[in-house]
This record gives sequence, structure tokens and C-alpha cells, in this order.
Amino acid sequence: MTEHLTPHEGRKAPAARPTAPADPRGALLRSPEPMGDASSGAHVPPSGEHSQPSAAEPDPHRPRPAPEGGVPTQPGPAPAGPTGPPDGEERRSGQPRPAGSGPVAMRRDGDRLRFVGAATRRIARGIDLDEIVMGLCRATVPTFSDAILVYLRDPLPVGDERPTGPLVLRLRRSDRLRSIEEGAEDPDTESGGTTLPALQVVQNDITDVMGSAELCEVRPGGALAEVLRGVRPVFADSAAAQAALPELLGEGRTLPGGQRGILAPLRGRRRVIGAAVFLRRPDRPAFEADDLLVAAQLATHSALGIDKAVLYGREAYIADELQRTMLPETLPRPTGVRLASRYLPAAETARVGGDWYDAIPLPGSRVALVVGDVMGHSMTSAAIMGQLRTTAQTLAGLDLPPQEVLHHLDEQAQRLGSDRMATCLYAVYDPVSHRITIANAGHPPPVLLHLGGRAEVLRVPPGAPIGVGGVDFEAVELDAPAGATLLLYTDGLVESRLRDVWTGIEQLRERLAATAQLTGPDHPPPLEALCDEVLDMLGPGDRDDDIALLAARFDGIAPSDVAYWFLEPENATPSRARRLARSALVRWGLEEMTDSVELLVSEVVTNAVRYASRPITLRLLRTDVLRCEVGDDVPQLPRLRNARATDEGGRGLYLVNKMARRWGATRLSTGKVVWFELNRN
Repeated sequence: MTEHLTPHEGRKAPAARPTAPADPRGALLRSPEPMGDASSGAHVPPSGEHSQPSAAEPDPHRPRPAPEGGVPTQPGPAPAGPTGPPDGEERRSGQPRPAGSGPVAMRRDGDRLRFVGAATRRIARGIDLDEIVMGLCRATVPTFSDAILVYLRDPLPVGDERPTGPLVLRLRRSDRLRSIEEGAEDPDTESGGTTLPALQVVQNDITDVMGSAELCEVRPGGALAEVLRGVRPVFADSAAAQAALPELLGEGRTLPGGQRGILAPLRGRRRVIGAAVFLRRPDRPAFEADDLLVAAQLATHSALGIDKAVLYGREAYIADELQRTMLPETLPRPTGVRLASRYLPAAETARVGGDWYDAIPLPGSRVALVVGDVMGHSMTSAAIMGQLRTTAQTLAGLDLPPQEVLHHLDEQAQRLGSDRMATCLYAVYDPVSHRITIANAGHPPPVLLHLGGRAEVLRVPPGAPIGVGGVDFEAVELDAPAGATLLLYTDGLVESRLRDVWTGIEQLRERLAATAQLTGPDHPPPLEALCDEVLDMLGPGDRDDDIALLAARFDGIAPSDVAYWFLEPENATPSRARRLARSALVRWGLEEMTDSVELLVSEVVTNAVRYASRPITLRLLRTDVLRCEVGDDVPQLPRLRNARATDEGGRGLYLVNKMARRWGATRLSTGKVVWFELNRN
């Protein structure tokens, strides 16, 4: 719709034209200057395809350009004031209206609205605290101000927390427009990083302010506290700001004179969380009253964004802590096997999930390897995963077969709820027999990388997922040769929107084989580097789920490093056990350990003989330490206690506890095993 000037408007006296600012950037939020001669009333027609009327069909409502003499050619009485295109035409062509008319003020307010809209959108893009503060700085410099100082509360309160202690503001970020002499242009400005002519102006006053104090303690009842409590932005030359700014910036800091600074409190949902100071140089037009509204909008959006960022950061911290406590902090170092692991969340916004892995030492130098995946990646999934992992650790301590462990996990998942589904793979590795027993509950099959470089997908019965109920699980026993590497993983590694699970498993097998070729047929690849290579197979679009990865390198224990005997529970058994242990130490060249080993073996075997009704077992293992294991058919575990002076026994475990590097007792389905370790001299 085209706007028409009424005769009454045409008889208004032309307003005085404002003086052009020295800095072109000063007009970014002001109305551009009209083109043409104000004295003659002539108006230079705008250029562009929307500026010229059609010659074939002239528009009777469109104002025509004046001739050289300045006489209007449009029919009707000539207006007394300057003539120009209506406001609708001005917006299409970019030609400004003369100063003093109503549409000019509308144009100036429109510039401010467009700036506020663009600035708030830029601030809203940030997710964390630094991104929001940077968005505020980059949105305001140089369009709205030449420099900005952002102070935030230290520490920032989270949610409804009531802060304790004094109110302290820390200078979180400062930004300013740099001159050409400083050799910088902002590549992240809305103007696309172009250097404006005003950059050549040397900045004197603003440079002094940028070195403000980093910390400021707000005195209760002081001038700064009153300004912050008032929430509304104030000009730097106001009485309140004159008293508050030295407290904020530090004594001796001077600001540009006049209305060239704005102090804007940052108020979040419940309390003031900081302050922002906007500054302009003396060669740029001063702030106007409407700029206080702009500063208030910027401060409000920034403060609310900071509040949300702090809450998001706290949630991310809680999620990280929950996930970290659900997964093992460190992997054990069992005899005969080396371990490495990785965990990757699904995304930055989904940092917790249901994937887990575990390595649990078992009696007889064995180790249980577990990897599982609960449906979903949320707090609920992580909580269910934690319960299932705890259950698996408890069942492993009972030394149950892998299929029995999965059966009890299935019952536990049904007790947690009818819709609690999970997959799990449970494997037990024996370094003495070089065998591994595996049971699967709907999980992707493991991959075994042999020493020569051949990668094999193990044929394990898939089974039903945990939580289905009413199904049996089957275990298989396979060879685990020394130097081989077993890789357990969750489906997030091999399945995505771009590939199905079996395609991903084949790609994993090929990646493992290619990595093994790099180290040659006689040397397996380093375990940590192998895990990194496996994760590198993920493309940019392959992260749909969280990933748990557990790699086990089988070193095994050579038969020559194992001594094993069955002993009858008789009174002469302890002395026989001492002789057998002494002969094994002589064979291994560890004669210097004879006295300590004989004493401890005698004490543990004596305790087993006292209560056992079936033959007991004695096993010595020579690895980086010397390990002794004594098994019997009595399920009660021995307890360390302080014997009284009148007691004839009860001091055996006290000696073991004092002399052994480590010791422990584990209950088995057929009894128990008491073990201890000694450092090799």
C-alpha cells in the first residue's frame, strides 16, 4: 500500500537536517541522511529496479522526480515543504526520508528493532556460558558500542541455590573494536568482517578502561549494589553510575565523557548475576534514551541465557558423574591378561546411556569380561544399567557359570519392570587352561584377533535379550591362544542409520585385520592404539548410540609356571605342602622366598585341613608375583581377628596379612579359595 501526503502535511515547515556523524558506524542505529537539496525541495530519485515507474503504465500515485529547477511536475498544488517518496517506497528503495518527518523516526526505531532481533538471536545460539557471553560481545561490538565489559557473579548460583558469602563480580570477558594500527579486524562481526573507515581512529579512552580490575566485591548498601538492585540500565554520566563505576572498574579508571557509556545490570530468573558496561568513543555519537531500552533487552536475554547455561552445565556435570560412577574407574590387572576400554556417549546432549563394561577378577586367576547395553540413553537407562552391573558383579563373586549369571540377570531385569530390556555378553577367561567360556543374551558377537593378523567373529549362540523371561542361555567354551585379542563392544559401534549391524561387524573385522598387519605377524598391535583405531572407523553420521568397548589381550600363564596338587585333609598334610612348595621354588630359582612361602602355606593349609572333608587343592603360580591358592569344600570364609594371649590358634591369617602383598578369600559353588601373593625378590 502506498502512503500519500495530505495537503496539511505538505504545508509543514521542513525540519533542520541533522549533522552527519564523523563515524559512519555511528549511523548504524540512526536514520541515514536524505539525499537531495533541502533548499530547493528537489529530491534525487532512488535507483534500482523498484525505483523507476513503468513508462507504459505510469503510476498516478507515485511522486515524480523534480526537474532541475526544483519545480515539482506532479499534478496538484505544490507542497511547501520538501517532497520525497512515501515511507513504503523508502523501504523498498533504501532512500531515506528527510529529517524531522514522522517516517524518519519510525525508520530509526525500525533499525533498533532489527538490531535487537539479530543480537538476541545471536545470543540465543549459545549453549554454554562462554558461547552466550561471546555472543553478547560479538553482537554489540561494533554495531551498538565500541567496547563492552561483562562481569558475572563468582561463583554463579545454580537454579534456586541461595548464594553464600559476599557478592563478588569477576570480569568474564571484555571486547573492543581494534584499530588498524593494532592489525585486527573482527572475522565474526555481522558485517562479514569488513574493515570500516572508523577503525583508523586511535582509541585512547576505551583502551584505558579495558584494563579494569578482574575482581570486584560489591559492598552491601554501596552505590554499585543500588544500581544492580535497580535492574534498569543507566547512563555512565548519571549520578548513580558515577558512584558505582569506580567500584566496579577500579579506582583511577576513566570513561568517555557525556552519555557514552551504559551500565546495565544482568538479572537472571531470581537474582542479579552480573553487569555489562557498553562504551562508545568520543568521535562517535553518544547513546540516546532509546539505547537504554536496547541495552535492557540485551542484558535481559543474556542473563536468562546465562541462567539456562548454568543449569545445563549442572545437568551435564551430574550426567557425567553418574556415568563415571556407573562405569569402572580403573580396570583391574589380573594375571595373564591385559585390558583396555573406551566409552563414548551418544552426543553432547545425551551424555548418559545404558552401555557398560566390566572386568571382574575371579578365583584361580580367572577374569570375567562383561559388556552390556540397556535400551535408551537417558538417566533411567543409566540407573537400570547400574543395577544390572551391580547384580553381575555379585553373581560373578559367587563364581557361577556364565549362563547362570545371565539367567539371574534376566530375573533381575523382570523385577525392575516389564519393559526393562538389555543385551549382555558374559565371558570367563582362564589363563592357565588358555580357554574362554562365553554366554550371550542378544548381544553382538565378539571378535577374536589372532596373533597372525586373522580376525574372527566368534560363533556364539545369540540368545534372547535380558528381560524377556522364560528363556535358557547357552554357553560355549573356546580356545584363547596367547597373543590373541578379544574385542567386546556394544551395537553403537557397528550399527547406525547408514549401515546394518552385520555390515558394521564385517567392517570392524576388516579394520582389526588391517591394523594387525601394520605390526607384523609376530607382534600384536598395542592395545590402547587398537582401541583408538577401532573408534576411528566411525564416520560423521555413525554416532546414533553410545558406545562401550572392552579389549582383552590374552597372555596366559605357561604350564611351566604352574604347580598344582591335590592333598588329603590329614594331620601330615601341612608338612607335605611345605615340602611341595619348597621343591617348586627350587625349580623356579626362587630359593630366597622359601622361608616366607613355607610359613604362609603351612598356616593356610592347616586351616583348610581343620574343617575340610574332601581333598584340598594347592596351586602355585609364577608370574610377576608369586601367587598361592588353597581350595577346600567349606563355604565359610575365614575372618581376620586378634587372638587373645590364651588362645592356641587364630594367628595364621594375622601372619598372612602382615607378610603377604595381597590376600583374600572367595566363595565358590563348591567351597572357597584362600589366596595370597608375595613380591618376587
